[in-house]
Amino acid sequence: MRTAAFLSGNVFLKLFCYMARCQRHRLEIKFGISIPHTTRIGPGLFIGHFGGIVVNEHTSIGRNCNLSHGVTIGQKNRGKYKGYPRIRDSVFIGPGATIIGAVSVGSNVAIGANAVVVHDVGDNEVVVGNPARCISSKGARDYINWTLDESLVSPLASHESEPQ
Repeated sequence: MRTAAFLSGNVFLKLFCYMARCQRHRLEIKFGISIPHTTRIGPGLFIGHFGGIVVNEHTSIGRNCNLSHGVTIGQKNRGKYKGYPRIRDSVFIGPGATIIGAVSVGSNVAIGANAVVVHDVGDNEVVVGNPARCISSKGARDYINWTLDESLVSPLASHESEPQ
């Protein structure tokens, strides 16, 4: 996915971009994870289990986010929250969770299993249910399984992947 995104910006590497996109599509079918190369994802994304993960191409995901199996992050086509989700840094998204629409998920947030997020979520919240509601302000500190060491990330890469 990252290779296809990198190559898509260069006109001279169209053939390699096409090959990378074909490989991404093949792996998408094999593993059941659909994350388009146009999705903006910060360093440190962790996918705990393969299968059933769908992310919209216009979504932005921050650093050190954890996705569990069965997660759907998609667009909403009408209403107040029409658009695409924006997920900030250090967010844990539990199994079966759904985030839909132009909602903003703050930093250090834990989204519980099978939660349906259709409204904005503030920083350091733990949300559960359908529709998701805040049950705690302890955040996701104990839920994040893996983080990328900041010293390993180049300043250019961290600036480019930052969600806006």
